[in-house]
This record gives sequence, structure tokens and C-alpha cells, in this order.
Amino acid sequence: MPKMKKETTEMLKELAECESFTAFYSENTESLAKQELSELLRELVEKHDIKRSDAIRRAQLNDSYAYQIFSGRRIPERNKLLALAVGMELQLDEVQRLLRSGGYATLYAKNEFDCIVIFGICKKMTVADINDILYDRGFDTLG
Repeated sequence: MPKMKKETTEMLKELAECESFTAFYSENTESLAKQELSELLRELVEKHDIKRSDAIRRAQLNDSYAYQIFSGRRIPERNKLLALAVGMELQLDEVQRLLRSGGYATLYAKNEFDCIVIFGICKKMTVADINDILYDRGFDTLG
């Protein structure tokens, strides 16, 4: 019978109380998030029934670079991953999941750059529209 995945709070409590990380790890392997970025991208493309080429065009990324991201041969910078997420028209929770899968911090509303990106995602803005706001505020742009 497969083990049930544990809630984060339960795992945090166990981590704080455990004597050995090795024992904790072997006991909780099934609950650890391990989805590869390329695997998650494939899943999201299928879920939203979008073409990679359309997402890449809307993300304003170089074709060959973006296809390397999709294939798992390249891990993008955080801003490029955000551009791809906007190009895929993902929901905020999906963007957060994508960032975690890529090894990046999730968007944080109190961070001005992240706040702008969150606003753009929630308002279904294009990469160009988000970039205009970022540029006007003196930030690096997406993509």
C-alpha cells in the first residue's frame, strides 16, 4: 500500500523533532516535491491545450532557447521563466509551482518587481505590457 503524502506542517514538525535526517528522508521520500521543470511544462501545455510555439511567441523568447527549456536541456533565469509563464497564460498558483520547480523563489506581493508581475498575471497582461510597467519603474524586464 503506497504511503500518503504528508501535509507541509506535519513534515515541518517532524523535521524539527527528528534525530537523523537520513531516517526522516527515508520515511518521507514520497512526500517530497520532485517534479522536473520540463515535466511540469509538458503537463501545463497539455492542461491548457496550448502550442509550445504560441507560448514561446507570446513570451517573446528566442525559439531555440525556449525549446531547450521545454526539453529540459536548459534551466532559464527566473525572469525568462516568468515570461514563459505569462506567454502560457498560467494562473498565479501555476506560476508559483513553475517557479518552485525551476528552483526559484515564488512571487512575493511585498516585493515591488514581483508585485508588478503578479498584477500582470492576474490581469492577463502580455509580456510587453508587463515589461512596460517594469521598465517605467526601473526594473529589468521579463524575457
